[in-house]
Amino acid sequence: PVERALASLAEQVEAIDALIDRARSRLRVFDTDLSQGGWSEAQRADRLIAFFRRARGARLDVIVHDTRWLERSCPRIVALLKTWGHATTVFRTGPEARHAMDPLTIADDRHYLHRFHVDGLRATLAFDSPAATRPLVERFDEIWATGEPGLTGTVLGL
Repeated sequence: PVERALASLAEQVEAIDALIDRARSRLRVFDTDLSQGGWSEAQRADRLIAFFRRARGARLDVIVHDTRWLERSCPRIVALLKTWGHATTVFRTGPEARHAMDPLTIADDRHYLHRFHVDGLRATLAFDSPAATRPLVERFDEIWATGEPGLTGTVLGL
């Protein structure tokens, strides 16, 4: 297992890219709105597409407090939802989880990036550490359980 502290947003952007590159079957992302961390970049969308193509059944689960930034500033992610909607879910947190302020990116329940608070830059990156990842997966699952539909690649309704 490899674990290291990160102290800048640039390091975290690189770490998220590294996690996506390592992921084989599942990515889980929790953030307030994904406005930080390079989610609107073309390279990030390309990495996510490569992730989906690597393994049949690959999943991306995202939960955010607010989807407005995604809708306005992430056309590549919205386009990805249209093409890979069967493999991607974007939820908005329910009221029970609005207090959560520690963004998480988890790959395959083995690797993670945990930012301690959205207003700070301190974070921990770990690779090949399922035991250390387990509590973060449980935290993500608790947040996910409060989720409500957030953003889809299709327009439904009348």
